[in-house]
Amino acid sequence: MTALLIAFGFGLAIIAWLVAGPWWRRRARARLAADPLPPDWRRELERWPLYARVPAEFRPRLDGLVKIFLAEKEFVGCGGLEITDPIRLAIAVQACLLVLNRDEHVFDELHSILVYPDEFVVPETWDEDGVVTEGERVLAGQAWDTSRIILSWRDVAESGDGYNVVIHEFAHYLDEESGGINGAPRLATDADHERWAAVMQQAFDELQARAEAGEETLLDPYGAEDEAEFFAVATETFFELPRELRDEHPELYAELKACYRLDPAEW
Repeated sequence: MTALLIAFGFGLAIIAWLVAGPWWRRRARARLAADPLPPDWRRELERWPLYARVPAEFRPRLDGLVKIFLAEKEFVGCGGLEITDPIRLAIAVQACLLVLNRDEHVFDELHSILVYPDEFVVPETWDEDGVVTEGERVLAGQAWDTSRIILSWRDVAESGDGYNVVIHEFAHYLDEESGGINGAPRLATDADHERWAAVMQQAFDELQARAEAGEETLLDPYGAEDEAEFFAVATETFFELPRELRDEHPELYAELKACYRLDPAEW
């Protein structure tokens, strides 16, 4: 009987948390977002060109998201790197741009960001016609499912001119929300998914053809690897070189504009 009562009480506690947990999180986030941004944080954020371009009407929302991100996510220094406020702020503000106009979303499943001083090595296994090969790969960033993201601080600091490792890896995070990293993030309707697939496939095929021909392209040729990398590369370009992307790939720009609910070419 005692065991039954304990189990019953435990079940009630779980139900209470499932019901009240989201409410408490929204309340805690609202308090965080309402607090003023520390002056030294703002000075640090204004060093980053992407933050400096954000229109005034979006700044309070972005500042609030940054504060929530920093309060909820664990930053871990790897390879001897010491995590500092400038490192945390640089990563947080660029990641939060991707969810600036998404309701109640601050990369909710993400627990930790691991930061190395430079590129890092990861083991890799691949299968070619039944032959399994093991090796290593040098990376600037990696989205490790939706719970962990790994970044090279040197690459974060060198972002610009179409390259942005933070935006790239956090785009992979949003991609995986839909059930797998395949270049198709979560969208509102079936019609949105159909239009997205058609536009993205055409742009991906064009990038592959031009990359194979050795032509210079606005989009990083790395995006020709597969559909997932194409989405991440296109997202980098959307935020880093929005006007150029809009002019050269208007349909692709329109899809990303609808996905992120932002129009950075007008900033």
